[in-house]
Amino acid sequence: MAGVYISYPFCAQKCTYCNFASDVLPRELEAKYVDVLKAELHAAQWPWKPETMYFGGGTPSQMEPEALRALLSEIPGSPWVEATLEVAPGGLTSAKAEAWRSAGINRVSLGVQSFAPRELARTGRKHTAEIVEREIAILRTSGIDNFNLDLIAGLPGQTAETWKLSLDWVERLDAPHVSVYMLEVDEDSRLGAEILAFGKRYGASDVPSDDQIADFYQTAVDRLARAGIARYEISNFARPGFESRHNLKYWKREPYLGFGADAHSFDGQWRWRNPENAWDYVQRPEILDRTAADPVGERFFLGLRLDEGIDAPPFTETVAQFCRDGLLETDGRRLRLTNRGVLLSNEVFAAFV
Repeated sequence: MAGVYISYPFCAQKCTYCNFASDVLPRELEAKYVDVLKAELHAAQWPWKPETMYFGGGTPSQMEPEALRALLSEIPGSPWVEATLEVAPGGLTSAKAEAWRSAGINRVSLGVQSFAPRELARTGRKHTAEIVEREIAILRTSGIDNFNLDLIAGLPGQTAETWKLSLDWVERLDAPHVSVYMLEVDEDSRLGAEILAFGKRYGASDVPSDDQIADFYQTAVDRLARAGIARYEISNFARPGFESRHNLKYWKREPYLGFGADAHSFDGQWRWRNPENAWDYVQRPEILDRTAADPVGERFFLGLRLDEGIDAPPFTETVAQFCRDGLLETDGRRLRLTNRGVLLSNEVFAAFV
């Protein structure tokens, strides 16, 4: 199933935990970016008709509906099997939701991250649980009942009680899809850089321990499973039939074209990307780092992310050692991560890169 990814790296505010190539940027750059992005889409050679579309960011939901519609009109294949728009809670209206639906959007991913007020305040998010509840009702009324809720395990000040509160809200809202990400600590986010510097800003000194974060994650796995929302990929959980068709292509090595800043593409044989930030993209929207794909290595570090695992390969010493260590398991037909292996997946993947 071929797809399209569109990057829109503009936000109303930069969240402390965010390590994406998005930011609060000048309005004049945003206007120029839309023009360049539309030109890139218009000039594209389509080797296949896309079946899925994912519009991420950043906060593409802050675009004017007509500008969004103009960009989507450049993509063949509408109505797509699945067309996702990333949305920051707050400011959603019935008019916006209906305009999205009219433009072809049939799935929304809400960057909730937490339902606990103090956790939200410390990360820079400005919504509340009640706002999310109201906006989901708007989506459903507009005909968009396929939505995802993002949660982060490991936010500053998070406790077992506040994590339970967030999971309670997920059940209350009857979410068909949930993404649970364990906090990433690296220098590309303000919070991550502060943690690495042993500082205190952004609640860095109040981040849960690795063991606590692992417990939060496992609690989510168990709670969501009991609610009928099964894990199908390390960070993704869905009710039957609501798995993200677009994101599955990344892990199954299916083709997709990326447009906009830091967007990546894959045609089955080659991988390439666009310039990383909006400034560079607007000045020279060119293809960078075109490299041959590695089907053997990618099969392990992409396919093993899925709960279904991969077809069992020849039993190498590396695979055998991970099985002895309890990180991988096989029934002779499929090879997959164990529950412990999921928590240490980066260690497993590194062996196959």
